[in-house]
Amino acid sequence: MAAITASMVAELRAKTDAPMMECKKALTEAEGDMNKAEEILRVKLGSKAGKAASRVTAEGVVTSSISGHVGSLLEVNCETDFVTKNDSFLAMAQAAAQLIVQHKPATLEALGALSYSQDGFGPTLEDVRKGLIGKIGENMSFRRFQLFSGATPVTSYLHGTRIGVMVEYTGDEVAARDVAMHVAAMKPVSLTSADVPAEFIERERSVAVAKAAETNKPADIIQKMVEGSVQKYLKEVSLFNQTFVKNDKQSVEQMLKATNTTVKGFTLYIVGEGIEKKTDDFAAEVAAQVAAAKQSA
Repeated sequence: MAAITASMVAELRAKTDAPMMECKKALTEAEGDMNKAEEILRVKLGSKAGKAASRVTAEGVVTSSISGHVGSLLEVNCETDFVTKNDSFLAMAQAAAQLIVQHKPATLEALGALSYSQDGFGPTLEDVRKGLIGKIGENMSFRRFQLFSGATPVTSYLHGTRIGVMVEYTGDEVAARDVAMHVAAMKPVSLTSADVPAEFIERERSVAVAKAAETNKPADIIQKMVEGSVQKYLKEVSLFNQTFVKNDKQSVEQMLKATNTTVKGFTLYIVGEGIEKKTDDFAAEVAAQVAAAKQSA
């Protein structure tokens, strides 16, 4: 039987991104044949997709793609920040954003069914996702996307890989991209005060009522305080009313008017927003791994 050296394990790990012990087992089973070991890993680790599917994917990247007046903004999640720097993961995310623009799928399921091959996996994007789960050993998922495909231009701004904005506009592209950058920084919830969701307003009103009640002022004064707080909130969270980040002497609406630009809509994605992250007990995790090792010995 061929001796399995550390350099052989390292070479196979570099080719597959598989865990070190899995690489050693595959090389042993393949009697040192590198190509056969790689095939064994792809078959064996492909089953990890099912086991990993229950793990929380609160990290990830936001990516975008634009072709003409068609644009997409996409969030792809994984378990750890480490994987967000993996070339295969990033390639899949960018390809998926491009597929959305090319084929205009209506759902995540339709996106996953599109033809795509990468890293020896395919023939669909979903097959590539499952294959990379096995290869990298970490759950990953396509969480959400927004497709812009109207008659007006779009532009986007990505702040690193964690925040992405797409803006639909008419007029000056530079001004529109400045708005996208502004949205990434100030995170408005709507274009105008009238567009703020009713549940957001009621939540803010409830907080304002509770605060005002603590002042023990007359009812009519409290009512004015509450309405003042709500109006202040509406101004703070609506894009057109916000102070423009590049010029604190004008609002976003004033900047757009000065540049003869109109913003029709925007989408803001922040990686992991709204996902409850799992808090691990490291000591308990180590103890569980030791116990599992003893049982398998």
